[in-house]
Amino acid sequence: MAKGTIFSGMRPTGRLHIGHLSVLENWVRLQEEYNCYYGIVDWHALTTSFQESEGIKDNIKEMLVDWLAAGLDPEKSTIFVQSHVPQHAELHLMLSMITPLSWLERVPTYKDQVQQLSKIGKDISTYGFLGYPLLQAADIMIYRSNAVPVGEDQLPHIELCREVVRRFNYMYDSEVFPEPQALLSKVKMLPGVDGRKMSKSYLNLISLAAEQDEIKNQVNAMVTDPNRIRKTDPGNPDVCVVDKYHGIYVSGEHEGIREQCLKGRIGCVQCKRRLAQELEEQQAPMRERRNKILSSPDYLDDVLAEGAKAARVQAEKTMERVRQAVGI
Repeated sequence: MAKGTIFSGMRPTGRLHIGHLSVLENWVRLQEEYNCYYGIVDWHALTTSFQESEGIKDNIKEMLVDWLAAGLDPEKSTIFVQSHVPQHAELHLMLSMITPLSWLERVPTYKDQVQQLSKIGKDISTYGFLGYPLLQAADIMIYRSNAVPVGEDQLPHIELCREVVRRFNYMYDSEVFPEPQALLSKVKMLPGVDGRKMSKSYLNLISLAAEQDEIKNQVNAMVTDPNRIRKTDPGNPDVCVVDKYHGIYVSGEHEGIREQCLKGRIGCVQCKRRLAQELEEQQAPMRERRNKILSSPDYLDDVLAEGAKAARVQAEKTMERVRQAVGI
């Protein structure tokens, strides 16, 4: 039975943190089951960072190192930079000719992000940002992907892609594109050390490249029950960031730790020490692989060059079918 095909990508807008690790672990598993195309989507980074683009090149290399250190294998997956495969842009342009403007305006993240970023004085009411869900659809469709790993917040984007597929196939009486299905991720999202969304803007993250001291310092800064004064006071793990991490990293003992906290039998310092140890044990092998990768900088260039070459071959096959269907 032939393997299905998936596409997924990340924007190179900054260093990856441990909140991204669950996504990467899922990608690593999927590369055993699917033909995987993983793109560092630099054009997408420009949709919100067009005025701060000077760091994108460095971020691309840093992201690639993190991906490889997490276990993505160029022998099993096609790993490339989006802008190195111009067929993405060609398909996006073709799709823009047939996609109603109202379809893009109703995407939930569009108005929300425009409003949120306008509060900090950033204007992204541009043609490019309005069209980014369609570029995302082109990213998926150019490899004729039939599945896409996403979180629930991305479901409207997948549905838009499916609608565009149906419209194209109907208008040109073709079966060029399959309708991609969403592969929902069941992984819990990690909060930042202060309880807010993990973000470099809040300085509340733990980098995937973090050294042992950084991990320890960030864990020590994690918010715990503010009403708990003494170790013997009953704690409330529901308001504790450390507890949320324990639910993922020490899941087998999580309920026991919660019970001890509720009864005042374990203190916050002890919980943090345990978590820092767990995170270090997880990060240490990745850090070792990362250092080995960085010792061979030519290897990174080779991975991206070979990945782009392979991606272009498949993307051009799709575009040949698209041009034939459209009649140009």
